[in-house]
Amino acid sequence: MPMTPSRWAPLAGLGLLTLSVAAAADDGKLRLFNWSDYMDPAIIADFEEESGLEVVQNYYNSNAELFSKLTAGGDAQYDLIVPSDYFVPRLIDAGLVQPLAEAGEALAGHDNILAEFRAPSYDPEGDYTVPYLWGATGIVYNTETWPEPAPSWGLLYDPEVNGDYPFALLKGDAQFTFGTACAFQGAGFDCVGQAPWVEAARLVIETRGRDNFVGFVDATAAIEQVASGVIHAGIAYNGDLAGKRAEDPETYGKLGFFIPEEGSQRWVDVMAIPARAPNPEAALAFIEYLLRPEVAARLANYNFYTTPNEAALERVDDALREPPVMPDASARERLHFTPSVSGEQLELLQELWNEARSR
Repeated sequence: MPMTPSRWAPLAGLGLLTLSVAAAADDGKLRLFNWSDYMDPAIIADFEEESGLEVVQNYYNSNAELFSKLTAGGDAQYDLIVPSDYFVPRLIDAGLVQPLAEAGEALAGHDNILAEFRAPSYDPEGDYTVPYLWGATGIVYNTETWPEPAPSWGLLYDPEVNGDYPFALLKGDAQFTFGTACAFQGAGFDCVGQAPWVEAARLVIETRGRDNFVGFVDATAAIEQVASGVIHAGIAYNGDLAGKRAEDPETYGKLGFFIPEEGSQRWVDVMAIPARAPNPEAALAFIEYLLRPEVAARLANYNFYTTPNEAALERVDDALREPPVMPDASARERLHFTPSVSGEQLELLQELWNEARSR
């Protein structure tokens, strides 16, 4: 069983984290399975120095890849994972993650989390997850091509709005893609069910048949391809673009970003411990380390995403307090969590997605 947070908190408070973790660790390692380039190396180095643990990182590029690895035995290979919110119920239902604490216990620093993230729809009791970072998904585009485009999914889906310039859709996420199509068709980004998904699949098929559709690319590649002129519009995450602009304003300064008026995704990536993690005690120690306000702020500043840690908000860089990283009030009203689906609905979703991708 994992060492309960009540046993960690006093030790950490007395500066004895190194001793406690080293004593509890199976082999002195924490195996982190995370998205590529999503963790500040300096945070890892500082945690290793304080705890005496070695952090071994492996990476995935989609929630589907994460799920596949876990179901193939990865739940016994990794200590800590960072899935997206709507994938959490699938992991719980499949028995691939374990509760973070014993009943009635709480993680040290958990009270730093904003109230809206403490009992979310994807983990109603907050038993399995702790929020990592959150952000928004929207359209990245070339401002020289469209100086002031209407903030609509029509930039991708309407041939009358964009009949000539190459564009791409997001790779690897069936429900998100159907959500964007549903939003454009008036069914709402958070659509669920056969009728709206069938119409969404039809729109994806029609879109794939257009001469200026170049394919499905991941969000980071979309930013690079807009910057290089390979495409003129695609789908990206707000923090990724903000980070690129900060690194190279000359190359990425001509890129614009908006959250479509029909609605889009508000996502939360979370931390969870696989069901058969080799060293869950080390995972808990690292989660509590990341819950410290100063560490949470460093994580947000490194990734250019918004922290769900209320105590860290005053410590984040100014760029994280304004668009595109922090959407304005009207944009936030258009953001929705991706609904979690399972069972027959999930099977239907996958069938329609396979058909939309192959026809």
